[in-house]
Amino acid sequence: MGKDRTDRTLKGKDTNGTFHPGKGKPSGANKEEGLGLHPTDPEKLEEYLAMTDKYTEGEDVLASNVPLRHPNRHPSKADDNGRERNGGNANNNGNAATDEGSDVVIEQLPGVLTKERFAELANYKADCTISIYIPTNGTGVEGNEQMSKIDFKSLLNTVEQQLKERGHTSAKIENLLKPGYELINDQNFLRNLTAGLALFIADCFFKYIKMPVAAEQQVVIEPTFYVTPLVPVLTRSEYFYVLVVTKSQLKLFKADAFGIQPVPVDVPGEAGEVKRLSDLDATTYRTGSAGKRATPVAETASYHGHGGGNPDEKEILATYFEYVDDILFKSVFNKENAPLVLAGVEYLLPIYKSVCDYHNVWDKWLTGNRERQDTATLYQEAKELMEPYFMQKQNKALEMFGNKSATELTSSIIDDVIPATYYGRVSHLFVCKGCQVWGSFDEMDNKLTLHETQQADSEELLDHAVMKTLATGGEVYVLDKEHMPADSMVAALLRY
Repeated sequence: MGKDRTDRTLKGKDTNGTFHPGKGKPSGANKEEGLGLHPTDPEKLEEYLAMTDKYTEGEDVLASNVPLRHPNRHPSKADDNGRERNGGNANNNGNAATDEGSDVVIEQLPGVLTKERFAELANYKADCTISIYIPTNGTGVEGNEQMSKIDFKSLLNTVEQQLKERGHTSAKIENLLKPGYELINDQNFLRNLTAGLALFIADCFFKYIKMPVAAEQQVVIEPTFYVTPLVPVLTRSEYFYVLVVTKSQLKLFKADAFGIQPVPVDVPGEAGEVKRLSDLDATTYRTGSAGKRATPVAETASYHGHGGGNPDEKEILATYFEYVDDILFKSVFNKENAPLVLAGVEYLLPIYKSVCDYHNVWDKWLTGNRERQDTATLYQEAKELMEPYFMQKQNKALEMFGNKSATELTSSIIDDVIPATYYGRVSHLFVCKGCQVWGSFDEMDNKLTLHETQQADSEELLDHAVMKTLATGGEVYVLDKEHMPADSMVAALLRY
C-alpha cells in the first residue's frame, strides 16, 4: 500500500495536493538556445536555394505562378446560401464552372436581399472586382431571350476590353469571365430571367442575382463591388393583403413589393352552403354598426335570422361573406394591421365591406371579374394600386428634408455629405440614380479627394456613402433626378 502511494506521489500530486514533477530530464534538455531557428545542413543548402528561386521573385516577393486562395473566399461553399441550400447546386440551374487552380463556383443569390447579404457583397474587397447590371426582358419569349443574351455577351466583351486596358493578363481575364460566358449558353438560365440581372465577379468568386426590378445597364470595375443598384431589392417591412371576392369563392393573398403568395384558409366554397348552415344554426351575428360583433340576444339588425321565407340574393351573399369574414378574422386579421385590398365585381365589394370586421380595408378597390384572372396579373394591378402605400416612407423622408432645408441638419454638398456618412451622421440619404462620384476619402485624416474621372486609385464615393449609411442604421433612397430633394447628385438629412 505504501509503495503504491509513493509511486503515485512521484507521478503527480501527493495526498496533500502538492505537485511533484516526474523524474527525468526537463523538456528543454539537449535543445539549443536561441530564436527557434534550426541550423541549415550544408548538404541541403543548394536544394533550399533552388526552391527559393522557384517560388519567389526578387527579395521576399512571392512568385506570380504560386496559386493562392483569395482572403475574401468563403471557407465553406456548402453554407446556408450555397449549394447545400439549393439541393447540392449553388444556382438551381446546374451551372457549376470550375477552372484548374481557380475553383470557381457559380452561385445564385436570392432576388430579394437581407441587409446582412447586402453587407457581405458591399464589404467584399479585392484587387479587382467586377459589377455588371443588365436590364432584361423577363421570361418566356424567344426574342427577349436572344436580346438578353446579346446584351449579356456585349457587356462581357466590354469588361474584357477594360481589363486588358488595366494591364490584366489574358489568362486572368479568361478565368474571371469564363463562368459568365458559360451562363450565356445556358438556355435554362436565359429562359428564367426576371426584370434585371446583376453579376459580381472576382478571383474565385462569381455570384449573380435575378432582380425583381429593372436595373440600368452599367459595368463598374474597382476594388469593391458596386451595390447601389441593389438598394431597391433590399427586404422591406411593407406588405398588404388582397381578397378576391366572388359569389362562389373568396381567395386571400399576401403581397409585398416583390411578389404575391396565396394564404391557405379553409372557407366554404359557395354561398348556398353557408345559408343552409345559418338556417339551422346561425353562428355569426352582427349588429347594425359595422365592425361590431354581438351575441344572439343582442342581435337587432342581422343579415340572417329574419325568419322563414326566401331571402333575396343580397342577403344570401351578405350571410356568406359574413361567415367567411369571421373565419378570416379569427385565423388572420385579428392580429394584423396591414392594408386589405378588395378585388371583384363592383356590386359585390360594398356587400363584403358592410360585413367586414377588419379595421384597415384599403379605400380603393380592384373592380372587375377576377374569377379566372391569373395571379401575376392580379399582383401587377394590386401593386400599382398600392404604390402610395409603398411610397409613404420615402415621401415622409422628403417632407422632413424640406422642412429642415433651412437648417444645418440638411446638406446637398458632396464635400459635406460623403464624410458625414462615414461618421454615422446621416439618417436619410438621397442618391441620384445612375450618378457616380469618383475619388477617395481618408477616414483617419477626414480628407476627401475628388477625381473628375475614374482613376487607378479611385473609389465610387456615392456607393460607399450608401454602404456607410445603411451600416449605421440610416435609410437610403435611390431616386430619379427629378425626384431628388435638391439639384445635386446626393443629399442628406443629418442626425446632428
